[in-house]
Amino acid sequence: MEIMIKYIHEEKKLVFLAFATIAIALLLEAGILKYVNDSNTYRMSKVLLDRVITVLNKNDDSENGLIESLKDDYIVRAKAVSYIIDAKPQVEYDVEELQKIADLISVDEIHLFDKNGYIYSGTLPKYYGFSFDSGEQMEYFKPMLKNKNLTMCQDVTPNTAEGKEMMYAITWNEAGTRMIQIGIEPKRLLKELKQNEISAVVSDMPVYKGIEIFVADSQTKIVKGATDSRQIGVKLEGLVVSSDKKSGETDVRLIRIGGKRCKCLLSQYDDYIVAVTIDSSFYRQGNIFAVLIVGVYLVLASCCMFYLLSRVMKEKYEKEKLLYISNTDELTRCFNRHAYEERINNLDLREEWIYISLDLNNLKHTNDSLGHAAGDELICAAANCMRESFGKYGNVYRIGGDEFVVIITGNTKEFQSIIESFDRRVAQWHGKLVDSMTISWGYVFSSEKEWDNIYDIAKEADERMYKNKERYYQESKIVRRR
Repeated sequence: MEIMIKYIHEEKKLVFLAFATIAIALLLEAGILKYVNDSNTYRMSKVLLDRVITVLNKNDDSENGLIESLKDDYIVRAKAVSYIIDAKPQVEYDVEELQKIADLISVDEIHLFDKNGYIYSGTLPKYYGFSFDSGEQMEYFKPMLKNKNLTMCQDVTPNTAEGKEMMYAITWNEAGTRMIQIGIEPKRLLKELKQNEISAVVSDMPVYKGIEIFVADSQTKIVKGATDSRQIGVKLEGLVVSSDKKSGETDVRLIRIGGKRCKCLLSQYDDYIVAVTIDSSFYRQGNIFAVLIVGVYLVLASCCMFYLLSRVMKEKYEKEKLLYISNTDELTRCFNRHAYEERINNLDLREEWIYISLDLNNLKHTNDSLGHAAGDELICAAANCMRESFGKYGNVYRIGGDEFVVIITGNTKEFQSIIESFDRRVAQWHGKLVDSMTISWGYVFSSEKEWDNIYDIAKEADERMYKNKERYYQESKIVRRR
């Protein structure tokens, strides 16, 4: 029973540990996701801010000059694509989602390169497998392989695959695991540059749902451009955005717009105040999905581990149960003769311990007069008294019908008080079938003299016990039955 209780207790501990581990892992994952998302939010907002300022400050009339002035802008666009993919890694191989990003960023093509310079994903699957070695136009970007801090923007050049006039910009992602390239047709570049009015520029800004951009005049504080056209003409203060910033400074804060909690990145550049707001729920769906996936995985893994550990524990329990049965007396739950033989064979005569031989008095008379149930009551009562008195200091063995042995290995100096406590416990006992009991005992210290072997000690303890038993029968004037 004790082994079964221990087994059940260990199983409960395993279940608790599994749930605790899952909970801690999910909390850690949520914390990590929050940190990563906050970082990505800041970087994405900063890129959008930079792009707004870059576009607003570019206004060259010549075609060549316009193209040159846009190189920085297209590198920023490439970085924006990189940050969006880092923030939403599930779109990395999704052509449809990549095309949506291309439309948002206002570019014609997106290509993802691996570390070796091979296209492995993008908006045009027909270009997959092309590399920096595929042609003169693509060889232009080979320096990217040697320097992960490098960004490049190519002049209008016929592309390798179709000879189509294109302008390409490329950058490494933050982790340095892939390169992101965007491509734009020249006619589109000129069209965009001619539409660099603030309202047109901002209204065409690439934003996901939950992201808003505002550009206001730094003097009047009136919104000149916004991704939500309903905000144009509104005072900047009306958007709960503070405008007391010095030129070039950037501030991050939590605000509310339209009753929604948002993170806001705010910068002031000479003639403009630019604000990018991101709804706090922007990453929530992705976070919940990621936590759910990890949670399911951890639950399944925990179930498998629990099953395997349960099997191991069950085998251990079965072995302990067999060992317990083989070493335990069924009636008294004391150690049995088998355990006794193993124990005495491992005792060291050079160490101090006490061997006690004990025997119930009048057991045969009790069996004959009151029945074997009464005799069993006496035997169990004797075993209980021995365990309660000697259990803290040694082991109790039942080696015969009413014969017991106690081997004390601890606190031998207090033996006299221990044996006296045992006598009092026996004297105070009263049962349901038998009113009282007496036990004769004899003990031997291993340090009394030089012994030839353990069995000499056992024999001496038996002799002392039988002398006490004879004395008991003589004093009580009971005729001993044999």
